Amino acid sequence: MSYVYFTEEQKERANSIDLVDFLQRQGEKMLPSGRDKRLSSDHSITVRGNSWYDHAIEKGGLAIDFVKYFYGKTYPDAVSMLLGGEQGIPYSQSQKQEKEPSASFSLPPKNRDMRRTFAYLLKVRYLDKQIVTDFAKADLLYESLEDSQDGTRQYHNAIFVGRDKEGVARHAHKKGIYTYGPSFRGNLTSSDPKYSFQWVGTSDTLYVFEAPIDLLSYVSLHKEGWKQHSYVALCCVGSKPIFQLLQDFPNMKKIRLCLDHDIPGMKAAERIKKQLLEMGYGDTETDLSQYKDWNEDLKALHGQLAIPAEELPGNQQETKQELLKME
Repeated sequence: MSYVYFTEEQKERANSIDLVDFLQRQGEKMLPSGRDKRLSSDHSITVRGNSWYDHAIEKGGLAIDFVKYFYGKTYPDAVSMLLGGEQGIPYSQSQKQEKEPSASFSLPPKNRDMRRTFAYLLKVRYLDKQIVTDFAKADLLYESLEDSQDGTRQYHNAIFVGRDKEGVARHAHKKGIYTYGPSFRGNLTSSDPKYSFQWVGTSDTLYVFEAPIDLLSYVSLHKEGWKQHSYVALCCVGSKPIFQLLQDFPNMKKIRLCLDHDIPGMKAAERIKKQLLEMGYGDTETDLSQYKDWNEDLKALHGQLAIPAEELPGNQQETKQELLKME
């Protein structure tokens, strides 16, 4: 095999490629995640500029390392791919950004009422009114009123608050409450990822979800005695909130992984289940929604069109059984 030589300028240029532009040209669908973008095919990976981070394995880096990691390329192949290979495809360069000072955590300002949030969660998402009320009364959910960056307008978000075992707010997940079209969602930058949106009960069972609305949808579908159990929304598919809860509340012994019924969700459930089994949590099971996620199940129950589930490639039934029950 002939040695491929790259100049320092070429290596620097490859490492400066804007990963959002690069991935979109590879056919990847990118989802908004605060100021970052998240891969539709792998919810644990976020990118911004030429930087990336896999929240599942707590690893990240710049463009060359990403192509090596995500596509399984060698260093020369990764550089060639980023430079456009022999075709010379001009991928966008990432704009250099000044490092932002780390900010202390503070919750967004509250609106004087939750009228818009209740309307969105009940009429658009079909959540149970009493469930939403209970979370609001527990100071885990409220509606914000925030100024735009240029100060010319104000906008509202549903804020899902994550608190530590002392009840101190440590995390906030924002969700736009627009009835039509795509809406903003993402974690407040200064949030501590170990303390995402959660409800802590007294039983030994912990239910795990990807997003706050998935959590609230599941509880809306399984209302009887729900307050006695514990629930956590990862607000991505990283494992930190699970491990923090298990550390803070040793009585939690049974874990039910209720992640999305799509390829990224099932892969994440498989990974997290393996981690928990290695930690000694033998009573760990996967609970799959009928449709793509628990809110889609709730929508279907109300006669609305629901997004179907996805299955892993290969022997789908065998794969599902392996996820649901591990020997």
